[in-house]
Formats: sequence, C-alpha cells, structure tokens
Amino acid sequence: MYGQSVIKRTNINLDMDLVRQASEALGTERTTDTVHEALRDVVARGRRARLAGRDFADLTPEALEGMRRSRAGVA
Repeated sequence: MYGQSVIKRTNINLDMDLVRQASEALGTERTTDTVHEALRDVVARGRRARLAGRDFADLTPEALEGMRRSRAGVA
C-alpha cells in the first residue's frame, strides 16, 4: 500500500481466543490476514491521531484553492 512491502516469516505466541475475536471483528479468515489487518488498523489510528492533533493554522481558503488548482493541473 505505502511503498514496497517486506515479508518476514517469524514465529510468535498468540492468544488464539484473541485472534478469533479479532478475526470476527475484522472479517478475516486466516491468522496472518488477521494480524496484518490489525497492524494496518493500528497504523491508521496513529496517523488519524496525529492528524487530529494538528491545528492547520496555515490552511486558509486561499491555500485550499491553490491546492485544488494544483491537483487539477491548473496553474
């Protein structure tokens, strides 16, 4: 998703009841998928928390308009 993934095979001890509950909550079937999805969720939650902590003082209507023009390819 965000750059090149590196896969590492490892052995960890897991609380399988917790894995089952997480799997149900996340809609995953395999343990690996459950762990990956849970990690993605934690990373996304951290990003949202950092974003929510910003004050956006420099985000003025003019700055937003400039960003929109830039995305649309208009100078």
